[in-house]
Amino acid sequence: MIVTCDMVPLLAVFDMPTAMRSYCGVLGCQTVRSDGKPTPEFDWGMLSLNGAELMLNTAYEAPARPPQPERTRIAAHKDISLYFGCPDVDGVYDHLRARGVDVNAPRVAWYGMKQLYVTDPDGYVLCFQWMAEPRP
Repeated sequence: MIVTCDMVPLLAVFDMPTAMRSYCGVLGCQTVRSDGKPTPEFDWGMLSLNGAELMLNTAYEAPARPPQPERTRIAAHKDISLYFGCPDVDGVYDHLRARGVDVNAPRVAWYGMKQLYVTDPDGYVLCFQWMAEPRP
């Protein structure tokens, strides 16, 4: 028997303060746990957004961090997408636009989900989606 459990993705980020501006400042996530260092200077943190949890960890400890992100590492992040169940996809679109995020309007996928895609500073794809209203 498999025990019921929650899944919490862990994403490696290049620069935690930049990631925190995106996830907390723009998206509205809250920090619920960290490694004890001050926000946003920690190396590991757990965030929450309306019950969804996500962990961020720096790809490099501060002394070992290169001056720029590695292009191949960031390019590989395009293969990772996080989907958030979100009843008000249009509201998320308005929220992001009001905060200066360049994002395309939501679209309905062929399988009936209304979806809004955005890419975070590290190249991860985030999708806010909900079942589209049935067509008359």
